[in-house]
Amino acid sequence: MIGVAVLGSTGSIGVSTLDVIARHADRYRVVALTANGNHQRLLEQLRQFRPAYAVMADENAASRLDAAVRAEGLDTEVLAGADALERVAELDEVDQVMAAIVGAAGLGSALAAARAGKRVLLANKESLVVAGHLFMEAVAAGGAELLPIDSEHNAIFQCMPTGFRDGLAASGVTRILLTASGGPFRAWPIEKLARVTPAQACAHPNWDMGRKISVDSATMMNKGLELIEACWLFGTDPEHIQVVIHPQSVVHSMVEYADGSVLAQLGNPDMRTPIAHAMAWPERMDSGVGSLNLFDIARLDFEAPDLARFPCLRLAGEAMRAGGTAPAILNAANEIAVQAFLDERLPFVAIAATIEKTLSALPVEPVETLGQLMETDRRARAIAEQFITARV
Repeated sequence: MIGVAVLGSTGSIGVSTLDVIARHADRYRVVALTANGNHQRLLEQLRQFRPAYAVMADENAASRLDAAVRAEGLDTEVLAGADALERVAELDEVDQVMAAIVGAAGLGSALAAARAGKRVLLANKESLVVAGHLFMEAVAAGGAELLPIDSEHNAIFQCMPTGFRDGLAASGVTRILLTASGGPFRAWPIEKLARVTPAQACAHPNWDMGRKISVDSATMMNKGLELIEACWLFGTDPEHIQVVIHPQSVVHSMVEYADGSVLAQLGNPDMRTPIAHAMAWPERMDSGVGSLNLFDIARLDFEAPDLARFPCLRLAGEAMRAGGTAPAILNAANEIAVQAFLDERLPFVAIAATIEKTLSALPVEPVETLGQLMETDRRARAIAEQFITARV
């Protein structure tokens, strides 16, 4: 039995992971489940999967969960806090760690899993966007297996040759084609974007996602963050990655080779496909996703992104080129700006402007420690909040 810890089990990726595990109960055993504050949802999962450990980031929620676990006689130890997240990621009985905690809160546990040599199923963007250098060092030092869960990065991984980690050029790879849906505003007149509401930004045409990532998709910052991730995952730079808008979200990404071949991974837009692929790799197993019907799709469209419409994509590329702490500043400012937009304190078009001002206000430094990155994150959030408050 393969032991699995699902970090962020009540979120969409965590729920999809547990769906895949339930289909293969003879192969996978849930050792630990974690959540932020949704103790009722986590309790339901504990009843079904009976893990040895449950962790809640929120201590009050953990107390409520612990009382419910005791009342029902469940044999699960309830823990609380960031240290407990890292502890369950390092357990000897855990073979695979689904790192699906959203935001910087998931960074420490993902690093712990990498240092402990686990198979890390990486769905936490911040591990690479904020701490790419440190995270890849931890993977190498711990002898961990790193399998990407984002549908685009998983598609790229599937299209890559064996041995690509020794260098893309040496493997015959010339370019990565990173696909993007374009979000809900791909065809809107640019002048209308100033009046976008949170409800409109969260209405993604293809994917059912949380509010923050839906807004990131609408600004295309999500694709900018994925560009940064791809640079770390595949040992390349922004100049060898082309973002391609593909409204149908059927081609999840492509890899171009020196002989002119372009390999693509296609599938229905369902996160259980990359999850099942990463859990079973190098084998394949049923994910519960239906077969792709090309006759129903009938056509596949591709277009270049408009950087005037999507300045966040430009900012992400510039941050990756700047290196050091720049991606951490970008990510922190984006999180603050997106939340302000969702709270109706900031217009949609001012998200990119807030990020750009924050990047200009903070010096870019070489990355040395996780503590340094956390301090950079804190300062960037404070500065972004100052810019937002000054607009009011």
